[in-house]
Amino acid sequence: MMKKTLGIFVVFVLICLLTAALSDVFLRPQNVENLIMRIGLYGIMAIGVSFVIMTGGIDLSLGSMVCLTGCGLPWLLVKVGWSPPWALLVLLLVVLGLGWTHGWMITRWHLQPFIVTLCGLLIYRGVMRGLAADQSLGFGTAYDGLRWIATGKIPLGSLPIALPMPFVWLVIVALLAFGFLRYTVWGQHLLALGYNEEAAKNSGIRTNRLIVASYMICAFLAGFAGLLFSMDVNSAQPSDFGNFYELYAIAAAVLGGCSLRGGQGAVLGVLIGTALMQVLRNMIVLVFPAQQNMEFAIIGFVILLGVLGDEWFKRYFAKRS
Repeated sequence: MMKKTLGIFVVFVLICLLTAALSDVFLRPQNVENLIMRIGLYGIMAIGVSFVIMTGGIDLSLGSMVCLTGCGLPWLLVKVGWSPPWALLVLLLVVLGLGWTHGWMITRWHLQPFIVTLCGLLIYRGVMRGLAADQSLGFGTAYDGLRWIATGKIPLGSLPIALPMPFVWLVIVALLAFGFLRYTVWGQHLLALGYNEEAAKNSGIRTNRLIVASYMICAFLAGFAGLLFSMDVNSAQPSDFGNFYELYAIAAAVLGGCSLRGGQGAVLGVLIGTALMQVLRNMIVLVFPAQQNMEFAIIGFVILLGVLGDEWFKRYFAKRS
């Protein structure tokens, strides 16, 4: 696993050096701050979906979860008139419940994760579009104090850049996820489940509970990221807010070493994969502005390379053993 993480880190460094050589804007403080902020926002989602991927599952509903909380927060605050604590609490409980529902249907009814989360992708965005009457939603200036959670910055002494709050949240989430996977028995059981579910069941591991928990963690972090996205931009349109965000999260997890078959994954690798994805996006904007319409094609190509690389590693080490 460390070899794969080291490999993606080398690729990340090379892409950064290439972008810096081709564009003098890349290392400017404002661009670096924006890049760090985007890594924070997408990294939270990527860590969440990595838990599901480690079990051998998939969650396609992340973008709609982002839409549900990102649009739901200003809708509850401005349109309905709820107080911020109640709105935040209810939205996070809702996404936790949706994550539990995904896991329950997969374990109890033995439905395919692809189908369950694909239906979620369609349902959650459709519900939010209906509630908001497909209108743009924003906070205005009345909730600037609340929005500091996403827009605030922490100075770094004499350095010309400050640390955006989304990145601070990412560090907290990453430390908690690392501690869970590395130092708790449930984290070890999660990886064992993804590697061989039948063997994990026979050894006494409660696999169904772990699968449900993984989908709840994924949904919660996607919902939390949606709140940050919404507070950062101060405006959200239900028809497209969060569109394709699941692609960035899944691509980051796969590039970071999470096997789509399950049983493999590391938080550090996911963070590096997220950073690589965002640097690639930044590179397209700065170096190839005329090719921005090719962004999704490039992301798809990167995911394909990640899957092919994972397959090659598996076959290579299988032959050696």
